[in-house]
Amino acid sequence: MDTNFEAYSIPEFCVAHRISRATFYNLLKIGQGPRTMHVGGRVLVSKEAGAEWRRAREAASTEAA
Repeated sequence: MDTNFEAYSIPEFCVAHRISRATFYNLLKIGQGPRTMHVGGRVLVSKEAGAEWRRAREAASTEAA
């Protein structure tokens, strides 16, 4: 699967970031998931939103340590 897109579907985002879909939805539920956008009937995560999410998760991991 090619994961070099400008926007990921949720399954593509999960594969690219090595997390399960359950983890993705749990993170969204607690307010720690990436920003999403609705395009037609699809929910997408932009490349920029994914990068922001990774930085936030890295910062949270550093603070917890």
